[in-house]
Amino acid sequence: MALVGPDRIRNIAVVGHRGAGKTSLVEALLYTTGAKNRLGSVMDGTATTDHDEDEIKRQMTIAAALAHVDWGGHKINLLDTPGEASFINEALGTLAVVEAALVVVNAVAKVEVQTERLWKRARDMAVPRLAVVNMMDRERADFSDVMDALQARFGDEVVAVALPLGREAQFEGVIDLVAMKACSYSGATGKGAERPIPDELVSAAEKAREVLLDRAAEADDTLLEKYLETGELTSDELLAGLRAAVAAGTLSPVIPVAATKNIGSDRLLELLLSVPSPVARGPRKATSMTDGSEVEIAPEVGAPASLFVFKTIYDQFAGRVNLVRIFSGKIATDTQLVNDRTGDKERTGNILLMQGKETKAIEEAGAGDIVALAKLKDTGTGDTLSDPARPVRFPRYEFPPAAISFAISPKTRGDEEKVSNGLKRLSEEDPAMEVRFDPQTKEMLISGTSQVHVEVILDRLKRRFGVEVELHPPQVPYRETIRKKATAQGRHKKQTGGRGQFGDCWIEIEPLPRGAGYQFEDAIFGGAIPRNFIPAVEKGILEAMEHGVVAGYPVVDVKVKLYDGSYHPVDSSELAFKLAGALAWNKAMTEASPVLLEPVMNVEVIAPEENMGDIMGDLSSRRGRPQGSESMGEMHVIRAQVPLAEMLTYAAQLRSMTGGRGSFTMEFDHYEEVPPHLAEKIIAEAKARKAAE
Repeated sequence: MALVGPDRIRNIAVVGHRGAGKTSLVEALLYTTGAKNRLGSVMDGTATTDHDEDEIKRQMTIAAALAHVDWGGHKINLLDTPGEASFINEALGTLAVVEAALVVVNAVAKVEVQTERLWKRARDMAVPRLAVVNMMDRERADFSDVMDALQARFGDEVVAVALPLGREAQFEGVIDLVAMKACSYSGATGKGAERPIPDELVSAAEKAREVLLDRAAEADDTLLEKYLETGELTSDELLAGLRAAVAAGTLSPVIPVAATKNIGSDRLLELLLSVPSPVARGPRKATSMTDGSEVEIAPEVGAPASLFVFKTIYDQFAGRVNLVRIFSGKIATDTQLVNDRTGDKERTGNILLMQGKETKAIEEAGAGDIVALAKLKDTGTGDTLSDPARPVRFPRYEFPPAAISFAISPKTRGDEEKVSNGLKRLSEEDPAMEVRFDPQTKEMLISGTSQVHVEVILDRLKRRFGVEVELHPPQVPYRETIRKKATAQGRHKKQTGGRGQFGDCWIEIEPLPRGAGYQFEDAIFGGAIPRNFIPAVEKGILEAMEHGVVAGYPVVDVKVKLYDGSYHPVDSSELAFKLAGALAWNKAMTEASPVLLEPVMNVEVIAPEENMGDIMGDLSSRRGRPQGSESMGEMHVIRAQVPLAEMLTYAAQLRSMTGGRGSFTMEFDHYEEVPPHLAEKIIAEAKARKAAE
């Protein structure tokens, strides 16, 4: 395959709320362009980009997948992304490597919560937005209502470039407002037959085209001048203005389609060519690894190579496969690059074109393209690979902290190492998960964005690595802190037959504002403690802080001041002062009014209007504090702050209350004191666990 120039590439993330039909839309585009010889289905597992067993089983996209089509002499890379809240990070992460976001909207449900979140994220990142109103053939689908909802949410940048031809089950095509032609579709070819606009729709089409002309003309002074003088633009001029406005982010075109019937696909493909190419988008900002300065990386094939790894997957046969966006230069099958994280050099092996799970080896790829690299030594998601002559680093996408944790143990004794190795591999593929060993509880903990996320991880662990685990109740990461100042002496003295041990220190501890963490102040004067022993005192304090005196949880938001002490010229040692520091800490904390803290989450619940009363009552019973609500078409959004301990069983309860139609997300916000009556129970349970060890 010949190298594709960056001016003929379009990189587009297909995003939207779960159930909007993103995967079906990608299928329609693949079929229309001849990239696939049949129209695949999400339902029967024949969709190109939803090929994972978990995706087929759960009937939803779980991981971002790459496909591409050729249309009008251009290569269009499509990244099909999840819309389920548990996996939304996959979609958010792709926005850094594309030139446009194709936002798919359900014509019946209208603007849903993840649609709004993704649109706003794209706008914040200056990524142009296009919208597809899908499922126009469904009952209660109304394009006008969707346009009103889009404009209410996102402003007058939202402009129709096509109108529907027919309603609901009679939806048969679109009216192209650029060409001012009606396009009817028969069969599922995705290619419409042009005909005059029906008389009864001419007036609506002319009115909609006038709005489009106004907005497109504003993008170019020359076009605006002509439009103001003549009141008209040619189709080519309108298209030029449309492209300029999309690139500037001042216009977001909207088109109606029905993906499962493949209605409107060819017009959508033409619209996708109006988004900026990598060349039109311009240079990307990076950091020079040589001197730390900010540099601009232009999408030029002749420049030094630089590429960003935005996703890592594991293939049963190819092993680790990295999806990369090439921002400059070109790579061949043996190009030497340097990894910004490790500093090590990597040689590109097989360069692969991805079509879902299907791959095709190519000899080279250049600036602007998205391809896959197989079997790199130590490269993962977020890494930058670049020419050693110009080493650079592109910004990483920072995944938010995990929202929920479970303790796991292997079902079969002796499988601990298999479980650990398997989870390590999966964590490289899914940076939104965390795996760690808790020294407090002696348990392996797995953390994710939701219970569904964790369940998917464990399904993959079983399928790919042949090990099963038992899931135990989620662990709430309680913390401890203090409410007042206290001072204490820590004195460690031990005399044996030979050299003894002696360390003596005085510390003062005081509370810090919530979220401030930990501070240490060295206030020793006059050599009361030699300088080389002071780090040992702090080390002893830090180790003691890992196990608070209330219930054994880590201590936070405390300032420690070391202000006095004494030493012995022979018997003092780092170990002695480390033990003295721990003793001083434990004494001081018992006198500082210690309390238990619990994590409080920002919770967002999306559910039908008729369930709002039950949901509000349930959140209140979970110690929730309302933070506001709003209507989103037929759905309603409730925001509240709720302690994590009260949310551990919420997923099942919400499903029960809403008949499976409700969903929720939560993110950590802050820690606050546990109410005394609940703290007593938590402390008693902690003591019981310790006694049982």
